[in-house]
Parts: sequence; C-alpha cells; structure tokens
Amino acid sequence: MTDGNIVGTIDVAELALYLFFLFFLALVFWLRREDRREGYPLEDEMTGLVHGEGGPLHTASTKTFKLPFGKGSVTAPTKGREPVDIAAKRFENHAGSPIIPTGNPLKDGIGPAAYAQRSDFPDQYADGALRIVPMRSDDHFSVASFMFSRNPVGLKVNGADGKEAGTVTDLWVDRAESVVRYLEIQTGGGSVLAPITMAMVHKDSVEIDAINAADFADAPKLATPGQVTRLEEDKICGYFGGGYLYANEARQEPII
Repeated sequence: MTDGNIVGTIDVAELALYLFFLFFLALVFWLRREDRREGYPLEDEMTGLVHGEGGPLHTASTKTFKLPFGKGSVTAPTKGREPVDIAAKRFENHAGSPIIPTGNPLKDGIGPAAYAQRSDFPDQYADGALRIVPMRSDDHFSVASFMFSRNPVGLKVNGADGKEAGTVTDLWVDRAESVVRYLEIQTGGGSVLAPITMAMVHKDSVEIDAINAADFADAPKLATPGQVTRLEEDKICGYFGGGYLYANEARQEPII
C-alpha cells in the first residue's frame, strides 16, 4: 500500500473516477425515467399511432401525490393515454402543420387562447382561506382616494370595437400579493371576470381591447359565486388573451 495502489495498478483516484462514471450513468437513467411522468407515451403526429412506453429502463415507477385540503391524490405516470378532445383541425395535411380552431376560437383552447388543465379548486392559504376574493368580502382592502386614483367600480366597460360591454361591479384582489387581479363585470349574459392587466381605466370608462363587446357575455363563468378556481383563472386569461388574435379577422392578417 506504500505506492497508493489498492489492487495491482488500481489506485484511489482511478476508483473514484469509475464510481463517478457509474453514478453519472445511473443519474441519467433516473432523470430520463422521471421526466416521462407526463406527456408519454408519444404518438405519431399524422397517424395517431401510440408508441410503446419503452420498457422498465424508460418508464418511471408509479408515485402518488397527496393533495392539500383533502382534495384527494394524483398518481403519475397515468397508465395509457389521457383523453384529449380539442376543437381543432390540421391546417394542412402534413406533419408540423399548425392546427386551427373549429368552434369558438376564444374557448377552444388553441394558440393564444390556450390554457392549462389546472386543478379545479381555488388558490388557498396554508390555513385554507381563499387567496383571491372579491373586495366586497374583505374590508381590509379598498381603493385609495387621491388625485390620480380612480375607482373603476360603477364605470362602463367598452370592448375593442368601442361598444359598451357592461359595468364594473367589483374588484377581485389577491390577498397574498395585495394586488387587484380581476374586474368583475356585469354583462347582458351575467357576471364575468376580466384580467385587470388587460384593462385601461379612464376617467369615465374602462377600456378592454382584448375582445369585442358582444364577446364579454360568453366569457367563462364561475361555478361558485365569490370564488375562482385555478382552472377557471386559466380559462378566463385564455379567453381574453385569445382575443388579441381571434377577436376580429384584421388581427389574424400579417402586420406587414
């Protein structure tokens, strides 16, 4: 052992290098298995043929994640192919072709109107209290009254076509961030939420140029009054965001 060798010509440094190579190889296999928990098995873009899962070296072992607030559990990876129903068709019959909506483009979840299938329950604090609520339900929040401040509640809302879409009835606040997230608007088709980031508050009106006035009434509605779920938030943002492309035909044409 005076020459530093363990057995023959194998020394500690060489053994450490071999162990590192083995560890790194095992790490690559583990990461490749873990990243297949969602989105697999793949399918052929043209034929829809589902590819194989790849065997035990390429398929992650099943894990079950417990959801908070008694919301059950989620198991990943899911076995088999998850059902997907998209109201869209291929623009051209070749691989790589974009898909276009076939129904209401603001609701079909395509392109800028796309949304994630988030959990269908509200954002909550650790104690279970709702994070995003209408201002009328929390007297800790109010609109500041000073020279440059303007409370939009009671103002008329105009769409991208300049027509009146409804009236602002309340503001929805994120109590964790102390910011306004949504305007609650009373339309001819009921009460809807619109992202505050897409609104311009003027002295005597609110302008939301994402969609036309007639589209407000068909915006996603809340299943439970006074609370908005994560899925509903994504659908609302997708609906209004999609309007920047789909609200009228002129927006779908080339800029130049």
